[in-house]
Amino acid sequence: MSFVGYKQVSSLEELRNLLTDYYQERSYYFLRWTHQVSGILADLPPDFPSPEGQMFNTELELRWKQNNGGYQVLLLSQTQPKTELEFTPIGKDWKTCDRHAYLYDLDETKFPKGFIYPEKLSLGQRYFQDTETSTIRFVALTIKT
Repeated sequence: MSFVGYKQVSSLEELRNLLTDYYQERSYYFLRWTHQVSGILADLPPDFPSPEGQMFNTELELRWKQNNGGYQVLLLSQTQPKTELEFTPIGKDWKTCDRHAYLYDLDETKFPKGFIYPEKLSLGQRYFQDTETSTIRFVALTIKT
C-alpha cells in the first residue's frame, strides 16, 4: 500500500541520518539553493545541506525544505515507513502509477548551466493519485529497475 506523509526534523544531523541511515537502497540526490541546483548526484556532496532537495530510489522519494524549525520532510513511498520514523500520513488511500521520464542531453539549454546526471540513470516518475478524488496530488522521481 502506498504512503504519503510528512514530518518535521529539527536539525541537520537528523535530516542527514534520515537520508543516509534509514534507506540503505541505492539512492540519488537533487539539491537546490537559491542560486544553483546540483543536478542528479549519486552521493551527498560536501556542500550539503541545501535549503531544499530530494532523495529518490526505486521505492520512494524523500523531499525536504528548510524552515524556521529545521526541515519539513515529505515522504512519497510505495510502502508504509517504519513506525519509529513517525511520519504523519496525508490522506488515506493512494494509488500509484509509474511512467517513463526522459532527460535532455547535457548540452541542452533547457537545463541550468552545469547541470549533471549519471548517463546510465534509468529515470521514471511515480504518480500518487488520491483515490477519493481521483486527483494526481504528487509526482515523485524514481529509478526504474
